[in-house]
Amino acid sequence: MHDTGTAIPPAPAPDQEERRTEHHQEPGSKHARRFGLPIATCLVMGNIIGGGIFLLPASVAPFGTISLVAFGVLTAGAIALALVFGRLAQRDPRTGGPYVYAREAFGDFAGFLAAWSYWATTWVSNAALAVAAVGYLDVLLPVGEHRWTACLAALALQLLPALANLAGTRYVGAVQLVATVLKFLPLLLVAIGGLFFFDSANLGPFRAGDDSAAGAISASAAILLFSYLGVESAAVSAGEVRDPRRNVGRATLLGTLGAALVYLLGTLAVFGTVAHDKLVGSTAPFSDAVNAMFGGSWGGTAVALAALVSMVGALNGWTLLSAQTPYAAAKDGLFPTAFGKKQRGVPTVGVLVTVVLASLLTVYNYAAGSGAVFESLVLITTFTATVPYLLATAAQIHFLVSGQGERVDRARLARDGVLAGLAFGFSMWLVAGSGYAAVYQGVLFLFAGVLVYAWMAARKARTATH
Repeated sequence: MHDTGTAIPPAPAPDQEERRTEHHQEPGSKHARRFGLPIATCLVMGNIIGGGIFLLPASVAPFGTISLVAFGVLTAGAIALALVFGRLAQRDPRTGGPYVYAREAFGDFAGFLAAWSYWATTWVSNAALAVAAVGYLDVLLPVGEHRWTACLAALALQLLPALANLAGTRYVGAVQLVATVLKFLPLLLVAIGGLFFFDSANLGPFRAGDDSAAGAISASAAILLFSYLGVESAAVSAGEVRDPRRNVGRATLLGTLGAALVYLLGTLAVFGTVAHDKLVGSTAPFSDAVNAMFGGSWGGTAVALAALVSMVGALNGWTLLSAQTPYAAAKDGLFPTAFGKKQRGVPTVGVLVTVVLASLLTVYNYAAGSGAVFESLVLITTFTATVPYLLATAAQIHFLVSGQGERVDRARLARDGVLAGLAFGFSMWLVAGSGYAAVYQGVLFLFAGVLVYAWMAARKARTATH
């Protein structure tokens, strides 16, 4: 990809360049390996597509096929966000992604808020993914009959990707590649195979509810909005990507486009193979589609296996990301120094802390016997996940408006300005879609982080004066 963007960044000072390169894995380790474009793309696709794809068609079916229009609108917003992350990574290809961009544009406090919110999102989401994965595992093995058996299964599903991460970046990449391939084979089978069994009579009405067209698109978009969380994955792990100025943008765009293609084709195929009345009440739409296409009742097992692989792949990728942002913040004195050390190319303390926190939350979920508190925490992460997006896109707007694009012609500057504006609007839409309760609780959680920032900033200042 040629450099067609905004500012040509000024040459970094020697100490800045040293900081930018020190985030790479230690040379000579046989367990550490920089990700090439294919692995980085798989990281983005695998993290965007967790297990939600297997329920999405039934979730939006009540709105009718107009929900596909909402998918198209969201895809445009996600691609704009992906392009902005690619431009930002070209400008500053360090590990940390949104944290790095927010701190460079607005200072330590904004950087800390991006790091704090993103880190919390990752470990709470890991707990949620593991609990959801147990539901799919129960189709293959009877682990859900007893509460503590299910809890142990959820803990094991978190531990295995963590072990892959602790073994080194070469194993993280291998697991991500295998999981992505195994995940997409059955999804593409339905997406492409469904075209041969497609029956327009199954589609149902274009607008199924009583809402206006705009209302139906907004309502279905609220369900679909978070389908694209994870678009930042390559940017967050930029320090582990080979030639990040070139490959992070490519991986982000290719991964987002790949996920969008699977989403759209898969949903359309299910719409065309499962009767609308049945789809609205379906709890396993892809299973119903496979059964309708090939007969029999083996679709449920096949889809459960695919969903399980999908979630383990997402856990593997999110575990890596959960350690990368605290690592970058620790290097700048905004997180405890233990988070800033690597072994085999991986910030091991960040991985371990994430696994412990996610495991404790998982145990609490099963011990409480009610998902109310757990669901509330997951709801909060739908807001905290968008905070780094807003700060990163605002940082890009800052870089453009502050005159750092003056060495590039006006057409390129205008194009990147429009992209940044669209990406910011998309991020605001994500915040609005998370709901009043999530925003309210999420803001309280962010403010709790202010106390942590005060402590770390004081330590940093004290160290600087000695």
